[in-house]
Amino acid sequence: MNSSTPLYNRLLPQVNYCNIFLTFTCIVFALNTSLANASIADENFEQCKINLTQRAETAGFSPYITKTVIAKISPIERVISLDKKQPEFTQTFEQYIKARVTDYHVRVGKEKLNQNKALFDKLEKDYGIPRQYLVSFWGLETVFGKHKGKMSVLNSLATLACDKRRSEFFTLELLNLFTLIDNKQVTVEQLQGSWAGAMGHMQFMPTAFLKYAVDADNDGKVNIWESEVDALTTAANYLNQIGWQTKERWGREVKLPDNFAFEKVAFDQYYPLSFFKGLGVHKTNNQPLSNYDIQAELYLPSGHNGPAFLLYPNFNVIMTWNLSKSYALSVGILANKLIGDEGLTFKQDENNRPRVYSVAEMKTLQNQLNVLGFESGEPDGIWGPKSRDAIRSFQLKHQLIADGYPNEDVFSKIQLTLNK
Repeated sequence: MNSSTPLYNRLLPQVNYCNIFLTFTCIVFALNTSLANASIADENFEQCKINLTQRAETAGFSPYITKTVIAKISPIERVISLDKKQPEFTQTFEQYIKARVTDYHVRVGKEKLNQNKALFDKLEKDYGIPRQYLVSFWGLETVFGKHKGKMSVLNSLATLACDKRRSEFFTLELLNLFTLIDNKQVTVEQLQGSWAGAMGHMQFMPTAFLKYAVDADNDGKVNIWESEVDALTTAANYLNQIGWQTKERWGREVKLPDNFAFEKVAFDQYYPLSFFKGLGVHKTNNQPLSNYDIQAELYLPSGHNGPAFLLYPNFNVIMTWNLSKSYALSVGILANKLIGDEGLTFKQDENNRPRVYSVAEMKTLQNQLNVLGFESGEPDGIWGPKSRDAIRSFQLKHQLIADGYPNEDVFSKIQLTLNK
């Protein structure tokens, strides 16, 4: 990998941030202060291109980038629409998992494991990443290369960079893509991918490509679109570099006792595994949790009526790939099924199935929680850590099951409280 350009060296300082709205490969590095304060976003796309050209010239890109590549960029209106309708925020956990961890994914994934045994043997030895996780990412990102995306990556990234909501994130990705082009690591003709600018078999964003790409087939170039070996090796290198713990799993599904003390567990926080063992949490086969020294977080994606998980540090590594807990659970569950695990069994009681709340309904709930003194942050319609904490605090005060989930009891009780 050629990292000789001035821009690359200016962008190397890492930050632990991954834009939560992306559903594809998602990593970002910090801009220096002068660049970070210079947004290119503008409702007038032509003016935005002028801003981008100035930014690229300041960063020292070649005339080919500033006069030819940028000149040919055009907006894609559908990109903004897709950005606002991501399934992580429009589906229940059960809907999300069933749409992604399918019999097809499991069957073909097992075939891929067998077909590429020698490669996975090497990747496990060199990078310490168990093969089932690499195949799981591969299946979830592109259905094993079947759907790599056909949108112009340049146009997609520019469209998102010109939108004010997340301009800096996508501007950085666009600049790093310019670096790849200037360094001749990619050609403009290759640049097809997702609406969010993710590319190839494993859907890498430009920043990930720039920092972690590996020419594993030794042909003198990295081709994440056509070379499965390059793509899978780059994925193994990435996971290794961001902290995957080889001897540990991502987490596990567990069973909570009927009298589980929800009031003793804050969500999005880690506790020793022994803490959960002491609260009566068991494996799904009713065996006790082990005495292994590891930190764990309890996560209830559908509230107390749905499946329960203990998440270990490797789960955070998966989240660095894509900052969605539903996505990360899909990776873990599919990986388990690829090596023989039966996977989840969802409850069939229709009365207890969580319904999908619209973004507008969630914004209203968040605003109401704020009014009542339960701080959920700026209402955004997303059931995230602040919302879970606010809902849990409200539930504790009103003697509800404190699972942090926006269920019907929460909505009803809030309305009663506000109407008093």
